[in-house]
Amino acid sequence: MDNNESGNIKNFTSTDPEAVKVNHARDKVINGMAETMDLYGVTASIGRLYGTLYFQQNPMTLDEMKDELGMSKPSMSLAVRSLLEMKVVQKVWQKGTRRDLYVAEKDFFKFFQVFFSTKWKREIEVNLQSTKEASEELQAVLSDPNLQLTPEKKQEIETYKKQIDDSRVYYHWLGELVKNLESGRLFELIPPTKVD
Repeated sequence: MDNNESGNIKNFTSTDPEAVKVNHARDKVINGMAETMDLYGVTASIGRLYGTLYFQQNPMTLDEMKDELGMSKPSMSLAVRSLLEMKVVQKVWQKGTRRDLYVAEKDFFKFFQVFFSTKWKREIEVNLQSTKEASEELQAVLSDPNLQLTPEKKQEIETYKKQIDDSRVYYHWLGELVKNLESGRLFELIPPTKVD
C-alpha cells in the first residue's frame, strides 16, 4: 500500500505524533459503524471493514483489507461479498492491475437510498403477493355455498381478512415512500442540513 500501515493515513508516517491522534479519531468512527451495523443485518467485523474502506482514499485489494483488519482471506471475501450485496461497496477497475479493487460508498444519503429502497422493495413484493393470495383464499371460503360456516367462524374469517387487507395499505404506502426515496424527492421534502 502507498499509505502507512498505521491506519493508512496519507502524508503521515507511523512515528508522527499527529498520526496517533488522527488514527484515534478515525477509529472512533469506525468502531461506531461496527457497533451499529447489526441494524443492517451484518456483523461488527463487516461494519469495521466498511468503516476501514470508508476512510480509504484509494481502492483496496482483498489482501490489503486482510492485512489491515487481521482477518482470514475467506472471512474477508465473505465480508466483501456481503457489502457488495448491500450495494455499499463497489468493485472498481484500475489501470495496471489485474487484482480486484474495492471502494466504499462515502455518501451516507446514497447508502440510505440504495440500501433501504432495495430492502423495502423486497418486503413490498413478498408481502403484497402473500396478502393478496391469503385474502383471495379467505374470500373463497366466505363465498363457498357448500361450507356451513357458523356466524362465529364467519366473523373470525372476516376479522382475519380485514387485518390482511388493512396491512396492504401499509405496503402500498411503503411503495410510495420507495418511489420518493429513489427519485430523490424525499430529500426535497426533508432536506439534509449542515450541522455545526
